Amino acid sequence: MEFRFENLLGAPYRGGNAVITKNTQLISPVGNRVSVTDLSKNHSVTLPLETSTNICRLASSPDGTFLLAVDEQNRCLFINLPRRVVLHRITFKDKVGALKFSPNGKFIAVGIGKLVEIWRSPGFRRAVLPFERVRTFANSDDKVVSLEWSLDSDYLLVGSRDLAARAFTIARDGYIFSWGYTEKDVKMDESEDGHSEPPSPVTPDRADEVMVENGGGVGTELKKRKEYDGKGLESDEEGDDDDEEYMHRGKWVLLRKDGCNQASAKVTACDYHQGLDMVVVGFSNGVFGLYQMPDFICIHLLSISRQKLTTAVFNERGNWLTFGCAKLGQLLVWDWRTETYILKQQGHYFDVNCVTYSPDSQLLATGADDNKVKVWNVMSGTCFITFTEHTNAVTALHFMADNHSLLSASLDGTVRAWDFKRYKNYKTYTTPTPRQFVSLTADPSGDVVCAGTLDSFEIFVWSKKTGQIKDILSGHEAPVHGLMFSPLTQLLASSSWDYTVRLWDVFASKGTVETFRHNHDVLTVAFRPDGKQLASSTLDGQINFWDTIEGVLMYTIEGRRDIAGGRVMTDRRSAANSSSGKCFTTLCYSADGGYILAAGTSRYICMYDIADQVLLRRFQISHNLSLDGVLDFLHSKKMTEAGPIDLIDDDNSDEEGGIDKQSRGNLGYDLPGSRPNRGRPIIRTKSLSIAPTGRSFAAATTEGVLIFSIDDTFIFDPTDLDIDVTPEAVEAAIEEDEVSRALALSMRLNEDSLIKKCIFAVAPADIKAVAISVRQKYLERLMEALVDLLENCPHLEFILHWCQEICKAHGSSIQRNYRTLLPALRSLQKAITRAHQDLADMCSSNEYTLRYLCSVPNNH
Repeated sequence: MEFRFENLLGAPYRGGNAVITKNTQLISPVGNRVSVTDLSKNHSVTLPLETSTNICRLASSPDGTFLLAVDEQNRCLFINLPRRVVLHRITFKDKVGALKFSPNGKFIAVGIGKLVEIWRSPGFRRAVLPFERVRTFANSDDKVVSLEWSLDSDYLLVGSRDLAARAFTIARDGYIFSWGYTEKDVKMDESEDGHSEPPSPVTPDRADEVMVENGGGVGTELKKRKEYDGKGLESDEEGDDDDEEYMHRGKWVLLRKDGCNQASAKVTACDYHQGLDMVVVGFSNGVFGLYQMPDFICIHLLSISRQKLTTAVFNERGNWLTFGCAKLGQLLVWDWRTETYILKQQGHYFDVNCVTYSPDSQLLATGADDNKVKVWNVMSGTCFITFTEHTNAVTALHFMADNHSLLSASLDGTVRAWDFKRYKNYKTYTTPTPRQFVSLTADPSGDVVCAGTLDSFEIFVWSKKTGQIKDILSGHEAPVHGLMFSPLTQLLASSSWDYTVRLWDVFASKGTVETFRHNHDVLTVAFRPDGKQLASSTLDGQINFWDTIEGVLMYTIEGRRDIAGGRVMTDRRSAANSSSGKCFTTLCYSADGGYILAAGTSRYICMYDIADQVLLRRFQISHNLSLDGVLDFLHSKKMTEAGPIDLIDDDNSDEEGGIDKQSRGNLGYDLPGSRPNRGRPIIRTKSLSIAPTGRSFAAATTEGVLIFSIDDTFIFDPTDLDIDVTPEAVEAAIEEDEVSRALALSMRLNEDSLIKKCIFAVAPADIKAVAISVRQKYLERLMEALVDLLENCPHLEFILHWCQEICKAHGSSIQRNYRTLLPALRSLQKAITRAHQDLADMCSSNEYTLRYLCSVPNNH
């Protein structure tokens, strides 16, 4: 039961500023979480920590060890990145507009409203008050939006919305100087009501070199100060070059103005690279420009998005540019020298409706209201295929047994089959008259494809190969929202809002074989992996378990109280008295059929033991207060005569809008009585899927696709413990060269590190004899250890030799007990397949390299 949060897919970027550390490590905010992407390995992971609300600002220490994350409620987390833990917390008194570590890592500059506060960086030391405020500067007349340190960490340059930049010294108290725009420099912009307003404020980065002004309808202007000679600005007086106080001894004058010629587009992001003397500027029309300073020569001017760019940043070397578009959820890394993409990720624009694992648990497919089907690599956390042929919301997905094809159903009236090898839609299943499909399945052999409709209440059956309709199953009197084939038989189960679950024999054309009647609308249905049990969820919050052989009700779980919790802003009743949403809309059996996962319009995912009908655990999918339905009690002071204050639009707000995760309104297939919240997104889980290996499960939530997995290294679960079974006994057996006995003792102790140590203690020539001596009840645990070693150990041939001898010695036993060993066998297959793919890619790369080297003429 030790499932823990592992990763977040489907949402690579949600707004805020991105940060690059160690030249190839990209850190971006994703809602109230932080995502870390290794650009060299193309691997993405989400840190297992959360803030109270959505993160708006990030800052990283120069060595990449520490990370500051500030949310919308001004709460800051001080994070140790390598360990992925929160070291300290602090709450600032006002909105944080800028955040920056000093180059030496000793100080942190924070722009809080009109103030600039200098804090001493806490580091690893333990203290009651780890944050120490060193100095506060209050010279700005408007909100601080940009900060930049000098290389020696003695001076700080501050840009604010009053169209001025100011320089401060940290070593001594004092405000050195400032400069800004005069009225004759700023062209006034006529607003809608006829009043003259100044253009958007200064958003400089490295303002001691370049100031970038958002010129509104005029365009973008860059202002350059006096030349930078390596130590500082040139001084007007001769002989002052060796003066350390160059920042205030020199005279700052305007050299030149340059325009970016982007018509009415505004500057929304900017970054300056000192080593290359380049400026990258992102505009509100999705275009970015790369300029060489000081001559302001345009090197690249490209359109990479349809919406405004909300972040643009150089890496340390300056060869990669990172761009983020919060509205579309895009995160791009572009190499401007080779003009190629290093990373190109985009999440679903609307809510994810369905999620499913591939048979080998290596891939994950998602379908959403944005008409797209995306396929993700579970190990790397990146999307590598996006299919866009659907013209309406994707409502259901199903992986075929061959692991290379996927089925998707949509409200556009089609069921499409996708091929991963050819990256194309190779088959489309349609009906004589258009229908809206909301459920989908295929039989285990892959001969037929079935889909349930929303409007005609029918189930269409196609031949997978020919695409022709073989049968139309009629009998339901409401939308068919649940559809699933029995894993081992030819029975098809369907659930509908007409209070029934029906079993069909599709191949014998006998129509309805069995009908299970309920007292309320049936929302979904799921088969146990052995096909002998069927689970159905109803609108009154119950989960019913049926015996498919005898046709009788076995168990009933009352889940209304378990899933209850959370109050929407527009609710007039308390969470305890509200009955809306207290039901499960998605069910999923575990790999061994012992427990079941259930979720719905709630912040919880419930795990039940089926035999005892008890709640084992509840997983809270998010603590993000920016979502609706997280709190049980609302603050009465936030209720006004016009409604909740958080739902009232503020015309004067200048915040950058993040990605809108609310669904596209009522598409016609929501639950009866459900109403979409027109304010903040409502927290919910629309789909669940457990990996065939049983090691992880995925949940399609409002925040994205959450991945939970089991970590056995922290679990002590001995199988056959005795007074003589100790780690010391295992060590003694290894020293005495009794490896079979040592392995048996470590299996009984069930300590992961000891089991692996015993595996490596066996000589390659003795593997066969030791494999034969392993008892049958320890086979599953030994396979799990071998799977872990295959994924993380460099001794590939040695581990594969172990796998081969285990299969040879216990082949008949594995066949007799394959149901029990099925999750472990699938995990082993997944690990071996991945190792094979990695070796194949490496061999292909080496082959091409050798061919190239052989083709190069020898000049010696």
